[in-house]
This record gives sequence, structure tokens and C-alpha cells, in this order.
Amino acid sequence: MCCLHIHLSKLGLTCPDLPVKLLSRLWSLERWDLSGNKLQEFPKSLELPELRFLDLSDNQMEDVTSLASLRSLEEVKMEDNLYITVSDNYKLMTLLPKLRSYNGKDITSTANHVRFVFTENLRTRINALWRRSYNHPDPLAPEKTAVLEEDFVNAAQKQVKYGPSSVSDFTKWKKSWPGSICDPSRNPRRTCRTRPILVIDAVGTLLVREVPIPAKRKRAPVLMDDDLRLTPRKRAQSDPSLAEDDLEKRTIGGAGATFALTPSRARARGKAAGEGTAKSGVKEKTRDEATKSINKMQPVCLQPLHVLQCHSKEDNPQDFSTQLWDCAFQPQPDFSGSRLVATCGGESLCVIECETGAVMKKYRVAGEEFFSLAWSTVLMSRGGGALAQPVSILAAGGKRGLVKLIHPRCNVAYGELRVSRKALSVLRFDPRQGNFLFTGCYDNRIVLWDIGGLDSEYKFKALQLLALESVSTPLHICLPPSGPDAQLLAACEDGLHLYDAMPAPAKRSDGVEITFPIYEKEDIEHNYRTVDGIAFLAGDVVASKNFTHDCIYLWSWSQTRSQRPDESGRVRAVVLAKLRWAQTEIPYLALNTCPGRSYVVCGDHEGKLWTYHVADVEKEHFHGEEPVEPTEVLRWPAPVREGLCWGEGPSINSVAMDPDLWYLVALSDKNVVTVWKRAA
Repeated sequence: MCCLHIHLSKLGLTCPDLPVKLLSRLWSLERWDLSGNKLQEFPKSLELPELRFLDLSDNQMEDVTSLASLRSLEEVKMEDNLYITVSDNYKLMTLLPKLRSYNGKDITSTANHVRFVFTENLRTRINALWRRSYNHPDPLAPEKTAVLEEDFVNAAQKQVKYGPSSVSDFTKWKKSWPGSICDPSRNPRRTCRTRPILVIDAVGTLLVREVPIPAKRKRAPVLMDDDLRLTPRKRAQSDPSLAEDDLEKRTIGGAGATFALTPSRARARGKAAGEGTAKSGVKEKTRDEATKSINKMQPVCLQPLHVLQCHSKEDNPQDFSTQLWDCAFQPQPDFSGSRLVATCGGESLCVIECETGAVMKKYRVAGEEFFSLAWSTVLMSRGGGALAQPVSILAAGGKRGLVKLIHPRCNVAYGELRVSRKALSVLRFDPRQGNFLFTGCYDNRIVLWDIGGLDSEYKFKALQLLALESVSTPLHICLPPSGPDAQLLAACEDGLHLYDAMPAPAKRSDGVEITFPIYEKEDIEHNYRTVDGIAFLAGDVVASKNFTHDCIYLWSWSQTRSQRPDESGRVRAVVLAKLRWAQTEIPYLALNTCPGRSYVVCGDHEGKLWTYHVADVEKEHFHGEEPVEPTEVLRWPAPVREGLCWGEGPSINSVAMDPDLWYLVALSDKNVVTVWKRAA
């Protein structure tokens, strides 16, 4: 039989265009060129026993494990695939035992090191963990074996460290296995007493086997480091106190800690999490079906889904002092349809998948304290004449005055930008120009940067386009969602100011101050000029709040900006309505909005979330003198873990909602992230 070569390059092919049933007949296929297509993965379970060469260059590959069935491959080309990382390269070397050339280079030595040396060292560390903590001398029932497997995999992924951080994803992959193979039903004739042990196969997959029972041994205790510090900007609240209430069997879990809802709060929420999970008890629907079945003009019902403690210093579960400051949803869902939210506080930044509560990425910068973050989309070139692709990036900064630029999907922190010698207070990307980044710092300056795009080696160039001198520290930067003019609203320690944001070479300070009715009640003891929350609710409606004021203002953007400033450079906000809020003297409790669902949400100093469904501001009940009451006040879910619980909720520093309000995320000053989900 003659050898077969196939060229299918630059045809715009995706995975569904490669039918496994048909292609499996190509037994003599030796070389296959699929370069220049749109493949995100290779057809799973496609077996081509004679295939020696595969060219997947200039595609959109994300999952290399789909090549595992092509075990005869000797040469693979994977250049110009944006999402292929060093960990993916290591996976290929492990999955393809005959692979000797990768992207035109001889990798025999590296591949052998990964297959044998790396695997053996990892095997030694994992076996040590198994013997130390999971070596059960007694026989286990099948259901207990499954629990043991899951518990051990989680422990191995967290505790066993090996290799550089660039291959952490590969190391984590090597420490996972598909499921239990020690089910007694697989060996019904077994008569001797056995116990499960750990085995690692040739490619590094963890398996559980059964062997005769040895002598008993004790489980080693785990010690935790308690080296913590309290950040100074908020008042300290009481730490969780000991409680021995009879808890319902409902848990809310997260990275680094597992919590449960107290019976009173769980029952108060009605349809709370089901037994053994934090998912709501609502009948499953697809997201599209649920969206069609709900009138967007109706209020939503939010239920607690996860309580996470993922920013702990040194991963210490007793860390209740790290303050969390900012959170934001990725503007578009992940390629898998998942909703990702980024959170920051202390020296770490996390990317969390809302439905599962899994911490997908975590970045630490020693000595940093992150105060703000922002998502955007920029273009990344791939070289070789390939078209540039849009990628989602994160910018984050804090007390060191540096902006860290991160590409979360590829787990790459690709650059940093020095914006000030003082701490950074706020970051905001221009939604109409994704490479334009506004920074606000404690040097009372707002700067517009053009961070440009990226090349295939993550090189970028940042240019300063504009510098504004603000009257005080900018706390929030708010950009109008539409309009021909480039303007920005800066909510500062000493008022709300409107600036022209057109790029200019010289520094400017020609802003207009927007004042509010509450200023008339100021005296020696009361100063309401700190605007610590602002966001656009709709094209012409802005929501903002002033420190120590127990109301949130809704005001007209167009009517306010159309006024002529007085001699002092001030205009009066044209207030449309006031929303009743909490009475508190805790600053920097930021509000947020969901324009798609007409919602305003703001947390308070007791862990409550005040939610307002503002479907139509023109309705009569919005125009009275009395403030409008909240649609619902979501009580702090009072999580409990290992006998610890909160008698009162912590301060909610920041909230965020995805565009369809399927999820709401709240950050506290006690190192707790709370995820709420909409009941469909």
C-alpha cells in the first residue's frame, strides 16, 4: 500500500469539518498538512496508525490532549497557535511517545527528560504525600474509595510542588487521573483483604490499585502558617467567633476554604443550595431558554452560590485581614461559555469561574497590594502574515504605582508599566478603544496611556497621550457609554469632576465640578464631597453616591452636561431620583450597575447587598421627595467553616455583575468573595 499525503491548508476548517468516521479509514496516511485553518482542537479518538507528520501551524489550538490517539507521530508543527503554552508542549512530549521533532527542532533530549526524569521526580513527591496522609490500612467501600480519590487529587494539586511556574499547568495535569479503577465490582472474586495504593503509569497518570493490607500508620498533621497583617484603610471588624450551631448539610466551597450556610440564613433564602453542593435547587435550563422565559423588566432573584477565601496570604485559611478591593467580569464569556470574574486584594489577583467557584488563575506579586483592575481586548499578531487576533487582557495595580499587564488565558504576565511613584487608585479601559488605559493615582493625576497591541513574543509599547491634574485623589473613573465627545467623570476624594479626555501633549486641569443637593447640608462635622461610587445605569442615567450620605443619586448625564458652569466652574447635577441606602461612616464602599437588567447594587458595612431594579426612571414613584426603597436587600449569607462564623457581615468594598445578571460577585474587607446566582 502506497504512502498517503494530504494537504488541507488554509481552508478555514474547524473541528466539525473533520469527521472521525470517514478519516479513520485513512490507514496509510503518513503526512497531513492542516496549517492555516481555524482548529481549536483535534478530533478526539481519531486513530491513524501510520501518521508520522502533522502540521497544525497557524490555527487556534487550545487543547493538545486531543492528539493523544496519534501515538505514531514523530513530527508536529504547532507554530503561530496563540494559546499553546510551554505546558502544552510538555503534554505533547508525554502523550506522544515517538515525538522527536517539534516546530522543526529536535526535541529528543528534552522529551526524554520530561517522560522519565520529570515523571520520576513527580512520582516520588506524590508517593510521599500518599504514604504520609492517605495510606489506609483498612479496606474501603467503593463509595469511600471514590471520595478518597477525589480528596487525594485535590491535595496533590495543592501541596505537591515541582518544576518552574511556567509548567505549573502541566504539573497539575500530570497529578490528575480520569477516575477510580479500584471498584470492587471490577474484581468480584477478590477474597483477601486489600487496601488502595497509588500507582503512576508510563505517561504520569495517577491510578489506584489494591494490595494486601500492611500495618497501620498514623496520619501526619498539617501545620499552617499564621503570618498575617491588617491593611489600614478600613476599620477593623470583629473576627469570626466560635459557633457550634447545628448546620444544615449545605456547603459553599472555595479555593483555600470551605464554608456552610447557617440554618437561619439558608432557610431565609428559600431555594438555597442543594445537599452537598452550592448550586441552586432550580430546575436546569439552558441559558438561552431561561433568558427567553424571563421578562427583562422584572426584578431578579439572587441566591448565594459560593463563598471563597482565595486571596489568603500564604494560603492561610485563618487569614481574615486581607482586604479585597476590586472585581470585574470578563466582557465576553470564555471560549467554553463560562463566566469569568477577576478579583484583587492583598498581593494577589484571581480569575474565578462563577458557576463552579473554581479559581482558574492566581497571580502573586510579593510586597504589592492590589487596589484596582480592569479587563480589555487588544489585538495580538501571530507573525508569518497571519491575521491578528483579539485577546482578553487584564491590567492590575496598587500601592507600588505599577500596572501589571496579564494575558490570563495563556497564563502570561507579559509586562508592567510605571505610572507613578505613589500608589495607584483606579484603572479603567476605554470600551470604545481597547488599547486606551486610564490610570488614577494618589499623586492626584489621571493619565491616558496607549498600550497598543501585542506581537507573538508579547512585546508591546506604551505611550502617554494625556495627563490631567485632579483636585484630589481619583477613586473612580467613569466613561460615558456613547457620544461623539471624549469625556470622563472622575469621582474624587473632594468631589465629582468632568474632564475633556481628548489626547493632548500638555497637562490640563480644566475640569468642571458636578455638585449635589446634599452639599447644602454640610457643616463642620459633615463633609459629603467624597464621591466613592459612580457608574452609568443607561445611556443617560448615572448612579453615584457620596460618603456618609444614606442615599444613592440617579441623575441625568445629558441635562447636567448641557448646563453652563457658574463662575466657580460648577454645575448642579439634575437629579432624577434618590435611592435609600445604608447609614454608615465606612468609606470606599463602591456601587455598580447592570444596564442590561436595569439594576443598581451597592454593599454596606454589615455585609448586605442593597439592590435596586430601576426599569424606568420616568415612572412617577421615582420623582417624589422621599427616597425610593430598595427592591431587595440581600443579607450576608453567614458562612461557617470548622466552627467559625460571622455574627455580622463584613464591609462590602466592591460588587460586579455580568451583563445579563446571571451572577453577582461581592468582595469584603475580610478576605471573602461571595458569588450570587440568579434563579432562572
